[in-house]
Amino acid sequence: MTVEQIALRLAEYCRNEEFSRAQEELFAEDAVSIEPFETPGFEKETRGLEALKEKDRKFSSMVESRYGTTVSEPLIAGNVFSFVLSMDLKMKGRDREKFTELCVYHVKDGKIVSEQFFM
Repeated sequence: MTVEQIALRLAEYCRNEEFSRAQEELFAEDAVSIEPFETPGFEKETRGLEALKEKDRKFSSMVESRYGTTVSEPLIAGNVFSFVLSMDLKMKGRDREKFTELCVYHVKDGKIVSEQFFM
């Protein structure tokens, strides 16, 4: 797949809240995920596809309700693309919140090798 095809496919998976399917299909085995900052239970940096899948499972287990996810059209520059992702969630034990972040992805050899989030 081209960078554009990967970007469009990932955006669609995210819009449908199919994050684990996206990881399975689009991410490299040695992919890295970088959060804006470390939080309780989540490191700033996660390495390896299995660890990324576990991070997704852990985050999903903390979600009580989902009220929708929106994703902007991807912006592509060479082997890098980005989009704005907004999630409307109620986490267990917390009030309903909206999270918006800039998501930046690097593609190499037809797979996502890194993702980094900015808030």
